[in-house]
Amino acid sequence: MRRVLLVGLILLAVWIAFEVIRFPDVAKLAKERPTTTAFMEQRKKELRRAGKSDALEWRWVPYDRIASSLRRGVLVAEDNSFYEHEGVDTEGMREALERNWKRKRLTAGGSTITQQLAKNLYLSRSRNPLRKIREYFIARSLEKHLTKKRILEIYLNVVELGERVYGAEAGARHYFGKSAAALSAREAALLAGCLPNPRLMNPSQPNKRLRFRQAMILRRLRRWGYLAEEQVVRTDRTDRTDRTATTETTETTETTETTETTETTATTETTVTETVSTDTVSTETSGTQ
Repeated sequence: MRRVLLVGLILLAVWIAFEVIRFPDVAKLAKERPTTTAFMEQRKKELRRAGKSDALEWRWVPYDRIASSLRRGVLVAEDNSFYEHEGVDTEGMREALERNWKRKRLTAGGSTITQQLAKNLYLSRSRNPLRKIREYFIARSLEKHLTKKRILEIYLNVVELGERVYGAEAGARHYFGKSAAALSAREAALLAGCLPNPRLMNPSQPNKRLRFRQAMILRRLRRWGYLAEEQVVRTDRTDRTDRTATTETTETTETTETTETTETTATTETTVTETVSTDTVSTETSGTQ
């Protein structure tokens, strides 16, 4: 028994060492674009085995050249807690496991956008538990080295959107004959809605399920879609905490100074009023976008 346990521990150590050696360097993605993905390469192999051309439709565009309605639509459809988690939504995974248990089959995955990106870039479609473990650690690494905005930008540029179609720009041109920047809200909702199964849900010929998802996404966009993206483009929570602490220190200093002279109080109040007015205008402008 001890010998079996020892062999098992040795094999586990070897597997961990192997995984560490081949763990992807995700930090470079902060500045570099991926030149391909594991999913794209897998699809090319499938096409070649079938004796077909392995040509794919794929064109990279920057974050700002993807319609805001598509950026927001993907967030509200695929990962409404994207800003809150650190790569893995444990609550979402628990709910997915409960649904799978009730249905007696693996249907709901509970994957975040970061996990989906990890899988797209480096892994396969397999539901093997070992693959899920790698997905977990790669997702955490992506969150550590990249901003939320960068993660969403890469995801929107590499995600599969149909047969041989990858990324928002190729999807927009393939289905609607226009750039990703020119998509209407309804078109963006169709693209975002097809993500669970883009080969069966065709945005140019939407079936009943895709129409249902389109309507759902449009409702969510009207309710809180702009807030979802506003959170993504902010700096990380640590920076916000630092800014809050700085603001509180400044306000304490100003309060102390106002007790010394009446003139300083008047000046401080004027400055604070002007700052609040400026912030208000900035917030309203951001919300309009």
